[in-house]
Amino acid sequence: MNRFDRITAILIHLQSRKIVTSQHLSDRFRVSQRTIYRDIRTLEEAGVPIISEAGVGYSIMDGYRLPPVMFTREEAVSMVTAEKLMDKMVDKVLGEHYQSAMYKVRAVLKHSEKEWLQLLESQIQIFPGHSPVNSKIPNTLELILKSIAEQKVVHLRYKAFMADDPSDRVIEPVGIFHENQFWYVFAFCQTRQDYRQFRADRMEQLRLSDTSFTRTHEDLEHYRKKKFAYSSDKEEITLLVPASVYRYIHAQSKYFGVIREKKIGKSVEMTFLHEVDCDGMARWYLMYADTVQIIGPESFKYHVEDLLEKIQKKLKISEPILT
Repeated sequence: MNRFDRITAILIHLQSRKIVTSQHLSDRFRVSQRTIYRDIRTLEEAGVPIISEAGVGYSIMDGYRLPPVMFTREEAVSMVTAEKLMDKMVDKVLGEHYQSAMYKVRAVLKHSEKEWLQLLESQIQIFPGHSPVNSKIPNTLELILKSIAEQKVVHLRYKAFMADDPSDRVIEPVGIFHENQFWYVFAFCQTRQDYRQFRADRMEQLRLSDTSFTRTHEDLEHYRKKKFAYSSDKEEITLLVPASVYRYIHAQSKYFGVIREKKIGKSVEMTFLHEVDCDGMARWYLMYADTVQIIGPESFKYHVEDLLEKIQKKLKISEPILT
């Protein structure tokens, strides 16, 4: 990126956030902080009303706006691709908001770019295995995001995976994330007095209240890291995975809590941090048991052995088929 493009991008970046630090700009544009200082000074000399506060960062005086910017073809195509994803991967209302925003993007494109984009648009398709959102509540994600922004409590009717009937919950949403083809809401549950995650497609009713949160929460990344932290009810499970099946196991490994990998010859030693005596890991391992070796611990081997004994009992035939 040349200097002119970088300075223009810095101005756009400053307009997109309330406060931006020099370190953030340095990381974003991969230049030194000294270079950022010079670029900020150039913007100030050009008449851009930048407010700087030592130890806080930079902001633009309220009311100042850059005239409409032009998008490159590549940027426009990336947004059209994102529009296709939004249409299939988020709920109806949030998708409609993004579609509305895309009309504004198209409005500032040149005629030649519009024709070029229209040609490519029909050639981009998304075919998800299933809908990751809730068809019963078309604005699920929008309401949750509004709750997070306004710090307002949500009243939820939720059917947990193992429950026969739905239950009423009062939650304080912390964030949303997409994992293993589903959207999840991570929240503090006032009903259970603990942090829990709720799958969006299992929500049966959702209502945003006027009641404020009862506590201040850390950001979502803090709790996601904590999920894989060591605790007394977790143990390390190490598997030796041959190259022939590594790509399949690697694709699912994050879900089962992989914490490190080490290449050994033509195999990969994979270590997972997982709940003690949890059937999930053992059942997953059985899919690859004919090729993947358990290095440890012994307790996990015994767990798998117990499952195998149950399988053997199920496979036994009470009477011979042929006489």
